[in-house]
Amino acid sequence: MSVEDHLARVRAGLDRLTPAELAVEQRAGALVVDTRTPAHRAEQGEFPGALVIDRTVLEWRLDPTCPWRIPEATGPDLRVVVVCRHGFSSSLAAASLRAVGLHRATDLVGGVEAWVAAGFGVHRGPVDLRV
Repeated sequence: MSVEDHLARVRAGLDRLTPAELAVEQRAGALVVDTRTPAHRAEQGEFPGALVIDRTVLEWRLDPTCPWRIPEATGPDLRVVVVCRHGFSSSLAAASLRAVGLHRATDLVGGVEAWVAAGFGVHRGPVDLRV
């Protein structure tokens, strides 16, 4: 199976969000997690209201049963929306979160690039970095 086949299979199990849908869900309390690299965040800007969690520790920080979880990882019903630069690695990350029990995890179609293109803002200020 190619990576494209894998990505298509993963995405078939996600209820991916458009930028407008994410804005609504974020206002309703969804936890937005930005997994972009520092270089990509510096180039594109910081996603408003997102927690920044490195992709290498994402599952450990969000699994509510893990001793290394963040305080926001309250349970399996938590709505987590992963964002990345283009919306590719975020799909794989969301599927991985679903595999560890976060059944409502999903991602942003088109990533931060789509967010900005849809007219939503980013900022240059500090971030809520979780290591």
